[in-house]
Amino acid sequence: MSYRSIISADVVQQHVNNPQWRIVDCRFNLKNPDEGLALYQMEHIPNAVYAHLDHDLSSPVTANSGRHPLPDVEHFKQKLGQWGINRDTQVVVYDDAAGSYATRLWWMLRWLGHDSVAALDGGFSSWKQQGLPVTADIPPVRSTTYIGEPKLDMLVDSDMLQQKLGQSQTLLIDVRDPNRFQGLEEPIDKVAGHIPGAINIPWKNNIAENGLYLPKAQLYDHYIKVLRDTPIDNTVFMCGSGVTACHSLLALEYVGIQGAKLYPGSWSAWISDPDRPIETSSQT
Repeated sequence: MSYRSIISADVVQQHVNNPQWRIVDCRFNLKNPDEGLALYQMEHIPNAVYAHLDHDLSSPVTANSGRHPLPDVEHFKQKLGQWGINRDTQVVVYDDAAGSYATRLWWMLRWLGHDSVAALDGGFSSWKQQGLPVTADIPPVRSTTYIGEPKLDMLVDSDMLQQKLGQSQTLLIDVRDPNRFQGLEEPIDKVAGHIPGAINIPWKNNIAENGLYLPKAQLYDHYIKVLRDTPIDNTVFMCGSGVTACHSLLALEYVGIQGAKLYPGSWSAWISDPDRPIETSSQT
C-alpha cells in the first residue's frame, strides 16, 4: 500500500526497519538553523535520516529568490539518492512543528512525480507521546540513484503570479498568521503586508488542538468553502518563503483535492521588487 498524504505513527512504527521505506527528519528552527540537526543527533525515529531546510531543501538565496528558493533539481536528486531514496521508496517525513517544515519535502517529492510520500501525523511530538522508540544512532544508508523530472505546472514564479492576478478566476491563498498577512507585524521579512487580492487562510487551521490534522470531512468542508467556484488549477498557495504553504497543499491532497499550485518564492520573493504592489488591510 502506498501512503500519499498523512500517515499515523502506529503504521510508521510497523515499517521502521523496512528497507523499502525511508523516514526523513525535517526538524528546523528559523531563528536557530542548526537546532534541528542537533536535536536529530540527540534522538530521532529509528532509521531516520536528516534533511536540513537551508542546505538540503533550498538553494542559496539571491537578490530576488526569496528566503528558501527551491534547490537545483540535479542537486536535490543526488541528495535523495544519498538518503537511499529511489522511485520505489515509500518516504515518510516529520518534524516537531505540526508538519510545517516536513511538508516542504513532501511537496518537493510530489514535484518530482514521487507519489509514495506521506507526513507523519502529529510529528515527532506525537511519536514520543505514544512512547514509541527513539534512537541517537545514525543509520547506515546504501546510496542509490533517483530518476525523475519536476512537474513545472505545479508552481508559479513572481512574474507568472503577477499576470495571473489580473485574471478574475485566480485565487491566491496566503497561509501566514493573520497579523503578518494584515501587516500588523513582520518578524521575519523586511516589508509587512500581503499581495493585493490574496485571501488569508492560515495553515494552522489545518491542525486540531491535539496537534493532528483535522478529520478529513472537516478539512474538506473547510476548503470547499474557500475554493468555491475557482478552478483548482487557478488556485495558488503562498506563505513567507514557500515552506508552510506546502502544509495546506498536503491538506488538500489528504481530502482528495489536487491541482493547486505553489508560489515557491512567496512573500519574501514578491517584496524583492519594490515596484510590486502590496496591501496592509485586514482582508480575509
